Amino acid sequence: MEIRLTKRPKNPSIINGFPGFGMVGTIAAEFLVQHLKTEQIGKVILEEMPALIAIHEGRIIEPLSIYYNKEFNLVIVHSISGIAGSEWKMSDVIIQLTKELEAKEIISLEGVGSDIETTEPRAFYFTNTESKNRDFQNLKLDQLKEGIIMGVTSALLLKTENMPISCILAETHSNLPDSKAAAKIIEVLDGYLGLKVDYKPLLETAKKFEEKIKKVMQQSRIAETERDKKALSYVG
Repeated sequence: MEIRLTKRPKNPSIINGFPGFGMVGTIAAEFLVQHLKTEQIGKVILEEMPALIAIHEGRIIEPLSIYYNKEFNLVIVHSISGIAGSEWKMSDVIIQLTKELEAKEIISLEGVGSDIETTEPRAFYFTNTESKNRDFQNLKLDQLKEGIIMGVTSALLLKTENMPISCILAETHSNLPDSKAAAKIIEVLDGYLGLKVDYKPLLETAKKFEEKIKKVMQQSRIAETERDKKALSYVG
């Protein structure tokens, strides 16, 4: 595992969005990267992951990239690549960044599975910090009291007893990319951080991100299949 940074902002909030239920975290993080004024300040090299990159509109899309927004002092860790089996390592990446940048908090964006079909996804929060608990209550947001959190966020919650971490979760009903749930997360994040994001037209924008992510992931799956075929041919 290697974290390469070109800048080291101090005391930021670190936001992470990883593939999970409905790709909600990835879509929400992508929106932040594109909508806010951000610059890429780093990348993560994780050898356990397939050595794959995607090309979109003539440019390289990093599988694991780190962006910075100066106005709100935000570091955004964004992943478009599946990280199954590397969740503990990725939590170590976030923890290392938190320590190195002396971050004031970690914010994880996630989808949470739900069997209830609704036209408007509900959002929930979970935090290990009482002051943050009050902040979310002031937003009239429901605390997640029953549920299952998986992936990198779960690993972070188990490892960050002494680090402020909050999770913003939105309901999603399938593993297909869910733009509505991602839009709900941005709405909550806007209220929490005061980003002044016009999230109302986000649904249309999110659909474009959704299409982009679908294409990138499809290309990645094709590349992985071809790699596996080559490996089998060498063995055979």
